[in-house]
Amino acid sequence: MQEAVGLLDSISEFCRRANMAESTFGRRAVNDGKFVSRLRDGARITPETLERVSDFLTTLGVTAPASPPELIPLLRVAPAGPPRRPPVRDAPSRSFRFFDNRQKYLLFVNTCGEKQTIANRVGMELAHLHPAPPAVRVFDAGMGDGTVLTRVMREMHRRLPTLPFYVVGKEISLEDVRLSLDKMADRFHEHPATVLVVTNMYYTEAPWLTPKALSAATSLVWHELALTGSTAAEFSEQIAALEPFLGKVWQARHSAKTGNPVYERPVALVIYRDDFRFLLDDVIPVQGRTRADYDLVIASQPYRARVPVDFKAAKVIAPLSRALRPGGRLLGIHSCGRDPGLEIVRKVWPEEDPFQASRHDILRAVRAEFGKDARHYNFNAYADQRAVFRYDMHTLPSEIADSIGTSTLFAAWNAAVYVAQIDDERLAAVAGTPRYLDATREVLKAHGQLWFLDESYVISKKRG
Repeated sequence: MQEAVGLLDSISEFCRRANMAESTFGRRAVNDGKFVSRLRDGARITPETLERVSDFLTTLGVTAPASPPELIPLLRVAPAGPPRRPPVRDAPSRSFRFFDNRQKYLLFVNTCGEKQTIANRVGMELAHLHPAPPAVRVFDAGMGDGTVLTRVMREMHRRLPTLPFYVVGKEISLEDVRLSLDKMADRFHEHPATVLVVTNMYYTEAPWLTPKALSAATSLVWHELALTGSTAAEFSEQIAALEPFLGKVWQARHSAKTGNPVYERPVALVIYRDDFRFLLDDVIPVQGRTRADYDLVIASQPYRARVPVDFKAAKVIAPLSRALRPGGRLLGIHSCGRDPGLEIVRKVWPEEDPFQASRHDILRAVRAEFGKDARHYNFNAYADQRAVFRYDMHTLPSEIADSIGTSTLFAAWNAAVYVAQIDDERLAAVAGTPRYLDATREVLKAHGQLWFLDESYVISKKRG
């Protein structure tokens, strides 16, 4: 054990010198942000994992053992045995690494039309808003790559061209923040009376731009960018110049308790046009004196499918609903299955059931979480005709014929397992067999295309 502690000390020293978080070391070495903390707790690991750590250190120019046996005396190694059984179906898994895989995410976003379809669904809610001065206030509970938010802002401009906009977007992924901001230059040009705030805080903090913990509040990074000029090109250059700043402050790690990504320190980035500062004086937020009171909250896929429904209600939807102003509306959207995508997954894992909580379950749990305060809200599940909507994977008619191309099969498989949130362990177990491609081909031929179903619900705060 003393030798094991010495190895861990060496890893810690390497992380300190390289200015790398131990969670980052774990993710880059073995795709597990909690790897180092588990070693400290005496976790047992396999020779294959040891080899991956050794190879990772070697690529960084660090002297490392050439083979796993040289590391085995330092740590307790799990003996050979039968493969681990997959997690019990009804036990919520804490392995959410599929969400952190950029390749899967980007392939899904670029081959499926979910973002555009969700933006259209959000547009339906704009007709029901009753904004009050000084601005139309919108909160996006997960910007992602910014596709939904930018499309919604376009529709807002068409419906409300003369009103100031106050838009807050929550996103913890640095890559997604960069993608989102890259789309915003045109929004500031078309609708100059816009204040955009991007933050990485939790759902219980982000609407108010105020961290709850004292340690987090004292380390809050509040940064304002007043755009100068009058063209989208000028705005784009100034936004792009934020990248070094974002790379420094927008750091995340994995929670040792839940495995979810959490911020290293909270950040609030406030962007507006300098030539509209006078008009937006009452709209631009001031650190320490912020409010929520949103007209619209967009909660699109804000939680993991397998998280218990009580957690979804207490930690996500209820706090966001409390941030509504009288007459404000929260639109919740999540995957619901009952589509060819789930058919593909069940041909490989017949008992898979990732979507166990319906919109009705969510609303029931939120109502219970509110208690007597529920009387101040309306809970609208709507009929399936309005609540459930479909989006497709983009394919040409010739791509799904007698002979389906391998690239189409891979894209369809990726979309199916991404929506169903299948963890990397189970994906790796079937990757070496043709079973998953055969299942995908069979479903595509049966339906002629691939589509998925989302369902939506609305929580509105009563006026007066």
